Amino acid sequence: MDTAAPLLEVEGLKTHFPIRDGLFGQISGQVRAVDGVSFRIRRGTSFGLVGESGSGKSTLGRTVLGLYEPTAGTVRFNGRDIRAGGRKGLAALRPKMQLVFQDPYGSLNPRVRVGDAIGEALLAHGLVRKAELRDAVLEVMRICGLAPYQFARYPHEFSGGQRQRIGIARALALKPELIVADEPVSALDVSIQAQIINLFSDLKEQQGVTFLFISHDLAVVEHLCDEIAVMYLGLIVETAGRDALFDRPRHPYTQALLSAIPVADPDARRDRIVLQGELPSPAAPPAGCRFHTRCPLAIDRCRAEVPVLRTLADGHQAACHLA
Repeated sequence: MDTAAPLLEVEGLKTHFPIRDGLFGQISGQVRAVDGVSFRIRRGTSFGLVGESGSGKSTLGRTVLGLYEPTAGTVRFNGRDIRAGGRKGLAALRPKMQLVFQDPYGSLNPRVRVGDAIGEALLAHGLVRKAELRDAVLEVMRICGLAPYQFARYPHEFSGGQRQRIGIARALALKPELIVADEPVSALDVSIQAQIINLFSDLKEQQGVTFLFISHDLAVVEHLCDEIAVMYLGLIVETAGRDALFDRPRHPYTQALLSAIPVADPDARRDRIVLQGELPSPAAPPAGCRFHTRCPLAIDRCRAEVPVLRTLADGHQAACHLA
């Protein structure tokens, strides 16, 4: 199997939601949550997607998994359009593409024992026989750092970090090729975050799982991801390898995000770039470059012309007229 080939290919993806007003729900506009995104994820790697809340990251992740209907564009998994086979084709792909939720508390049914929660999808997809279920669940629990005696316990008996391990085990049980992790550590204490990040790293190295890791925290993404895309108001504004992005950010938005990361060493600290104003509404994005309303470097061209995501000399891609 060619590990350099992309496992996931996204081209021109758009996901718009109608705005309905009045008693009869007349459509008065659209929320352009994802508005023309393209990227590839190589098999066995971790791809980070970062940006502020409201930038469209979670919508993009759910559209990639087929949970939202795209307005335009294509998503190919293993070279095949995920919607080519209709509902049956998408259902057949479900075990291979899994989601780890942000909230380790709300994503588990409080009335279902942990072992049953992890194993129910195995039975639903016919991947194991009922007699083999317990052994299969215990094995994935072991991989995720959970003890066998916890099989029969309920979610309220676990800490936040343990519940997130359960969520990861539930996704991993189906032996997926791709896991979309949507802000999986943002609700956890910092000390627990490190444990979960290490678990993701181990799964990538030992199980060969490919990750789309969604986060607003660049410091977290730095520890896990091989390549990073920065998203702003429905568009990707910069992509690069991890080291290149952190060493030489080319887009002003990326530079502002990196400047906000706390650094213990004063000599390594970046000059803080404070962005003015709020994130514009995705229902009415600005003309030209969508970042120009907050960009300290904006010129007249930025207000009138949409910048194209173009490849630069160092392998970066940046959507900025000044890059």
